Amino acid sequence: MKKIEAVIRKSKFDDVKEALHQVEVNFFSYWDVTGVGNEKQGHVYRGISYSTSDIQRRHLSIVVSDEFMDRTVDAILKTAYTGNVGDGKIFVSEVLQAYRIRTKENGKEGIR
Repeated sequence: MKKIEAVIRKSKFDDVKEALHQVEVNFFSYWDVTGVGNEKQGHVYRGISYSTSDIQRRHLSIVVSDEFMDRTVDAILKTAYTGNVGDGKIFVSEVLQAYRIRTKENGKEGIR
């Protein structure tokens, strides 16, 4: 099993969510995060431009079986892409075990 963590633009979240559902990834967690990166967002308030290094993004956490890893990463890469600085990052790591608390199933059955 693999854990895929993606940090993407908030504006691309709905597209990424739909793309994940299309490749049969129907369960994942997400939350809003603030980070610091190469992109510097500027804000304009009453005609005055303010610069900040804090960047608002959405963080997705997805655990999939090994055979779903490539299609999950591809779906995120294709849909979150704008070609501009700040499109985000994807991290993939190994998951040793997963359990469904209600049924006590583990492994692939634990994440379905």
